[in-house]
Amino acid sequence: MDKVTLETIGRHLQELRIERGWSLSQLAAAAGIAKSNLSRLEQGNGNPTLDTIWRLAMQLNVPFGNLVAPISVPVGEEGVQVRLIDQGKDEPQVDVYWMTCAPHTQREAEPHTPGTRESITVISGQLEVGTLEDRQKLSAGETHTFDADSPHLYRAGENWASLMVTIVYAGGGKRS
Repeated sequence: MDKVTLETIGRHLQELRIERGWSLSQLAAAAGIAKSNLSRLEQGNGNPTLDTIWRLAMQLNVPFGNLVAPISVPVGEEGVQVRLIDQGKDEPQVDVYWMTCAPHTQREAEPHTPGTRESITVISGQLEVGTLEDRQKLSAGETHTFDADSPHLYRAGENWASLMVTIVYAGGGKRS
């Protein structure tokens, strides 16, 4: 991630943590990361994985987009890039992302807040996506919607896959 992205994420993390009256130790323990790593992130340093950012968002009870907005560059890790396109202003909270996955990449995602639904529309390539019990193989133009409050995965085929990810939070994705 570039410096501006890291600084934005760090500023948002620190603001949300302080707003809730939590110490670095409390948030780090709740998210399952080292206090020193959280401290570096808040200072705009480090190299967080997507899972780390998601876990922090979950503990802070905010959508992933609240930590990365208004960043317009992709945030990612090996083989996966995610870019926030828009966050709705109404209830329920709706976030929309552009995501790309390198060939043969698999990303296992942790559960979102209870009641969250996710819709994936493949723009190009092929992707297997969904919960561990309800996965679908999709090609360009196909969509799969599933309950994202349980572990789920994205697995690209032999080519790059690009997709639109729409996340609808059921009351748990509040802005701060």
